[in-house]
Amino acid sequence: MSDEAQPAVLVEARDGVQVITINRPEARNALNGDVARGIAAAVDELDASDELWVGVLTGAGGTFCSGMDLKGFLTGDLPLVEGRGLGGITERPPRKPLIGAVEGYAVAGGFELLLACDLVVAAETAKLGVPEVKRGLVAGAGAAMLLPQRIPPAIALEMLLTGDPITATRAAELGLVNRVVPQGEALDGALVLAKAIAANGPLAVATTKRVALESPDWSHAERWAKQGEMMMPVFGSADATEGATAFAEKRPPRWTGK
Repeated sequence: MSDEAQPAVLVEARDGVQVITINRPEARNALNGDVARGIAAAVDELDASDELWVGVLTGAGGTFCSGMDLKGFLTGDLPLVEGRGLGGITERPPRKPLIGAVEGYAVAGGFELLLACDLVVAAETAKLGVPEVKRGLVAGAGAAMLLPQRIPPAIALEMLLTGDPITATRAAELGLVNRVVPQGEALDGALVLAKAIAANGPLAVATTKRVALESPDWSHAERWAKQGEMMMPVFGSADATEGATAFAEKRPPRWTGK
């Protein structure tokens, strides 16, 4: 099969982990409509499956993602999914944890995909940045809003207003990257992290993610009630019983997600 005939997004299941690969290496994995729809379909499968607990998003050919396909932009082929944003995830990420695995460049829209991920593993040679202003554009898929909330605002503004990329090591110092690994090992490193998460109770993991991400918007008066509404179904679940039973019996738990 020729490269042109291959799907724009490859999806593979590995022991409870879904690996989503942007598969346009000839275009440095630039985002077009096919990629956006492919990622959206993959994360829908991740959230709906009783056998997949964590997702990993990566790119083929040594590059994570170079951003929006500007040739496609000029012809109206936009990498957007209605109600879900750029790449199918920037406005509505999956309910289950998603880890970005970065080799090479994660810039422009590719960087904004990383901001939609919960955790990031990057190769030591990776470069991350938002160069939209260099092209007369605005980083409108999340970076201009989210980056100043994730790192010191002055540093965020420097990245946004100069358009210059930063290294994986610098990104880790700023808290944008969880783990830096040798070149060529980003996917393996992300899978190690994903499997550590997937070993835990899936309902507990998904609910913990939801509380962590939504609670900053809660008022002081409502936060304990809102957390309780989310948390109590987990405490009453079969998985909670299984977790306690497995601990008492000194064996690994057998999660069902129910």
